[in-house]
Amino acid sequence: MAYDSDLVDLMQDDLGPLPGLAEKKMFGGLAFMLNGNMLCGVHKAGAMYRVGKDNEAEALTLPGVTPLAFTGRPMGGLVDADEDAMAAAQTRARLTALALSFVGPMPAK
Repeated sequence: MAYDSDLVDLMQDDLGPLPGLAEKKMFGGLAFMLNGNMLCGVHKAGAMYRVGKDNEAEALTLPGVTPLAFTGRPMGGLVDADEDAMAAAQTRARLTALALSFVGPMPAK
């Protein structure tokens, strides 16, 4: 498995039974989709959240959170959460809230 199943369990618990939530294997990891739009996910080195460009600055103030740069270039609106960030329930809760505020209003795919 290319990602940590314990992180998957944490994200599943954090997200709870959201209507429209689905899991999809992507990019060697597992993405959580909300109404067909990527919300967050787990990858080999941690987790990522789609917070949107308006929420990105706030997300980056959280400990253990950096810009997501799979290809070496930052991907706007996406942040990476390292193991320390994922171990902190308060950090995960804030990242989840930021991602839901961005992805939740998007039209379903």
